[in-house]
Amino acid sequence: MEIRHGISANLEQFFHQLLQVLLVGLTLGMMRTVVPALAESEFGVPKNSFVLLSAFVVAFGVVKGTMNFIAGRLSERLGRKRVLLLGWIVALPVPPMIWYAPDWNWIVLATVLLGVNQGLTWSMTQTAKLDITRVEERGLTIGLNEFAGYLGVALAGIVTAYLAVMLGPRPALLVFGLGVICLALLLTQLWVRDTLPWARAEAAGQRQGEVPQRLPRYPRNVSAQPGTWELLTLLSWRDRRLAALCQAGLVEKFVDALVWVLYPLFLYRQGVSLTNVGWIIGIYGLVWGSSQLFTGWLSDRIGRHRPNVLGMWVCGAGVAMMLLGQGVAWWSLSAAVSGFGMALLYPNLSAAVADIAHPAWRGSAIGIYRFWRDLGYGVGALGLGLAAHFSGQIEASFWFVTLSMFASGALLAWFGEETHPRFNPSDAVVDPGLSSR
Repeated sequence: MEIRHGISANLEQFFHQLLQVLLVGLTLGMMRTVVPALAESEFGVPKNSFVLLSAFVVAFGVVKGTMNFIAGRLSERLGRKRVLLLGWIVALPVPPMIWYAPDWNWIVLATVLLGVNQGLTWSMTQTAKLDITRVEERGLTIGLNEFAGYLGVALAGIVTAYLAVMLGPRPALLVFGLGVICLALLLTQLWVRDTLPWARAEAAGQRQGEVPQRLPRYPRNVSAQPGTWELLTLLSWRDRRLAALCQAGLVEKFVDALVWVLYPLFLYRQGVSLTNVGWIIGIYGLVWGSSQLFTGWLSDRIGRHRPNVLGMWVCGAGVAMMLLGQGVAWWSLSAAVSGFGMALLYPNLSAAVADIAHPAWRGSAIGIYRFWRDLGYGVGALGLGLAAHFSGQIEASFWFVTLSMFASGALLAWFGEETHPRFNPSDAVVDPGLSSR
């Protein structure tokens, strides 16, 4: 089998991977509007129990972050397709559990399984696309990946809101969820190919000096076959650039945790109908998803660092805007601003990690970055839940997230640097044993 890199050379498989991440987003999105908005009336969460309400997102973040880490390592041993299939199998019990749930504990448990599913499946769709594309397409690749995923999240939030009005919340989520998951299993088995051979071919080509473009500034002093602990410490603190990207990834998930946990409740309490709640939150996801078609492409041309820093600050400003006005139009605008900020940073933080992670251990590096990033769901949900609990005001959570985003963006600006090899290349022209910096 001839292995060639590039979107055009692998267009059919690239399309199948985009379809997979759309289905991954649909699976996540079914939990984003109906469940938190009706937590009190449908699932028995006491009024103003902000910490209890946030428990399901805390569980999701911890589990998904851990599974991202595991998925990266597993994918280099078992292959990308097997890990993807395993993720879809784990998701099968989630819709029946939500349908049956006698209390909130069942929702938390279902979200734990959803976290396993998301950690395995979303990680694999991103890693697989990076395997088969070229370095100059990396921003566009991740932009397309996240566009498809968050388009799915947004559409599922809107569709399930309407289905809940028509069928009732539990039957709506059962029918929608099982339909999506069964379709994903079928498509994975029939049409998805394993892309690990592409990553191995790229690594071999670099070792043999066959790389046609300048190399990025890979971290120094990395073993030829780095172990799990070595890579975890490398990304977490030993390499300043990777650590800056990981902390930014963790904090930006505070915004998504807020949108998931408290936006529906905040808007519902303001008298907004369930379908309009779905549209406001959907606008956040739609702008986030669609804008990544541009922002990922943009970073391939101007670099990753500036869009990442600007995105942190724009996103934080959008969160603050939610409290500074009234009405569906204003809240929709603020959601759109946050969505655009997320579009600036979300694909480009991942692309920056992929730039300076060697192809021999890129799958693991992406998994570790995604571990820290999605752990932000847990840390952020706990933080905003505690802020609302101790202040007695849901608005305190919005200010907690706003300040966190501005502070994290400042840290990224200070400790980070440009990672795109076109704008900040290594002095080496071939790969000198995994330590080109």
